[in-house]
Amino acid sequence: MSDELEDTPTAWPVLASDDLHRDAWVVALRADKVETPDGHTARRIVMEHPGAAVILAVDDDARVFVLWQYRHAAGHRFVEIPAGLLDGDPGEEPVEVARRELREEAQLQATTWTHLVSSYPSPGISAEVQHLFLARGLSPADRGDFELHHEEADMTAAWVPFDDLHAAVLAGRIGDGPVIQAVLLARARGLV
Repeated sequence: MSDELEDTPTAWPVLASDDLHRDAWVVALRADKVETPDGHTARRIVMEHPGAAVILAVDDDARVFVLWQYRHAAGHRFVEIPAGLLDGDPGEEPVEVARRELREEAQLQATTWTHLVSSYPSPGISAEVQHLFLARGLSPADRGDFELHHEEADMTAAWVPFDDLHAAVLAGRIGDGPVIQAVLLARARGLV
């Protein structure tokens, strides 16, 4: 039975698709009419999202670079780690996006990158995939011509001990899913 514990790609036939919202912003919303395996039809709302790369940056003193950032939809200022959207450029690998985001948001670069997991945060409504990485061997880097706007312009940053972040995750004081996943996976694998 344990060999069956694996997600498998599959798709129900889409009979019709209607855009509910589409513009130049990050996400689009559409309604699909799908045929179910029993021959019936069902309406499914899909949020299109390009995906993201998320970085748990840990220095030689076992400190993590964290950000505090306001998220309007959730009405919270979250403890987060650097992250950014996949642009959809052909051939751009998630680790390349992670490198770019670490440089832009944290002004850091890393010599060692470990892929922790790629996960679907809300597969009932979105095909978004979040690619989580552990970055080690950190050193300062130039942000380049990247400018912080909107929520990013309001974020604050600090280095916190990994053990403190891990304790906050276990205590339920942190609600950002990628932070929780990255911290627990890094600890469970003995990487930090």
